[in-house]
Amino acid sequence: MAGGLLALLAAAGLVLLPLPLGAVLLPGIALLAVLISAPRVTFVLFALSAVSLPYTSIELGIRLTLSEGLLALAWLGVLLRAPRDLRLPPWGRTEWLLLLLMGYSVVPFLYGELAMPGPSGLVSWLRWLLNLSTLFLVGILFRSEDGIRGVALALVLGMAAMLLLSIPVFLADPDPLAMLPVLQSLGYVHTEAMLDIFSGTAGRMGSPWVHPNLLGGMLALLLPVAVFLQVAARGGGRAVLWAVTLLGVAGLLLSISRGAILALGLVLTALAVRGRVAARRLLLLASLLAVLFVAVYPPVQERLGKMFSAQNESTQLRFEEYRLFPEAVARYPLGIGFKSDPPPPGSGLLGISNLWLNYMYKLGLPAMFLFIAVLIAWWRETSTPAVGAPGLAMGLRLGGLAALLTGPVDHYFSFSPVAVAVFWTVMGLALSAARGSAPGARQAQDTAGTGHAAHGWSAHSVHGPDGRQMPGVSSVAVE
Repeated sequence: MAGGLLALLAAAGLVLLPLPLGAVLLPGIALLAVLISAPRVTFVLFALSAVSLPYTSIELGIRLTLSEGLLALAWLGVLLRAPRDLRLPPWGRTEWLLLLLMGYSVVPFLYGELAMPGPSGLVSWLRWLLNLSTLFLVGILFRSEDGIRGVALALVLGMAAMLLLSIPVFLADPDPLAMLPVLQSLGYVHTEAMLDIFSGTAGRMGSPWVHPNLLGGMLALLLPVAVFLQVAARGGGRAVLWAVTLLGVAGLLLSISRGAILALGLVLTALAVRGRVAARRLLLLASLLAVLFVAVYPPVQERLGKMFSAQNESTQLRFEEYRLFPEAVARYPLGIGFKSDPPPPGSGLLGISNLWLNYMYKLGLPAMFLFIAVLIAWWRETSTPAVGAPGLAMGLRLGGLAALLTGPVDHYFSFSPVAVAVFWTVMGLALSAARGSAPGARQAQDTAGTGHAAHGWSAHSVHGPDGRQMPGVSSVAVE
């Protein structure tokens, strides 16, 4: 059906459109057809673009980031096959609780539409739901060790591409504003917002993630994944992943993100204490790199000297945010919804740099409790070591943990577009890796060349907690 509709659309374009315009549109239609027909490939492209160029935008009636467009196409490819092939994989408490959180968000969304000034927040709400949905999509598309490893590698390579763009620009000109024309040429909009952020972050590296703290959080999320990918790699691949890991450490230091540096330091220290040789090596190399960086870059010496001081302007702002937060909760008990990010315009309040309290600010107290419940369920479900890829499973789990450890001082993994999608992608990959160790899970992994797999799908039995097949129930994973 999809192929027929695209063929009709192409024919109409040939007949109705001028030849130059048709010559541009028809290859685009063909590309869309390919992306929709191969949702696994489309999702890998999403993972690459989401980390490397998260806010490159496209205009499709509404302005959407390229990575979110690819994510929507991956979902479209899955849903078009759903009536014939698709059965949902078995869900755990994490998926059900996240679905409950998404459903509850209707309440603060409607409240915000009625109570808050400004244009509708419908698009922002739908984008947030789309970003959260990566947890479910990963479970549908990637259940084998090779599939999980492929997406993890795409995320890490996206990180490398982003840093290979950012670090040379920084070395050529340490002023973050030097990154502005580069990002504009790559399809970034909202120039005024970027100008404001870059102007207030002198001495810190500019990047496609724009805000240095958001860059730091993303590196804290992905560096543990890179570490454990290189542990399992061999030969030249291992050397490349070591280089990417060190590049990530350099990017983290150049971001000067306190929360991210502390979070990753805690995770690596815990691994080193438990005897992980790779963690010990990375800690040593990171320490040497940090000393070298401070020694050769005098403007950072002053900043590092006061970055953990109570007199630091950023620290003072956070104290003020906490002081005003009870007033914000009293004014908006159901949250402010999706018309704006905290603080509401004209309220005289401040936002809150805390992952969990930001949920309360936007969606109210019940949503914060639901989010905490999702995280607890995820932590318990990922605690089982996977048989197929124990190192990668641990790396994904620790990446999620490092991101959460930034939560007390940063809020970006709550509602920031694309960052939320990458966060839940890693969380979903960790779930898939952990569930690979369940009894009978080998039958649940993707197989190629038989049955539905010849069409890009593979059927398997669903097993209960005791390892026995559940009668009359089957599930299908995209190959």
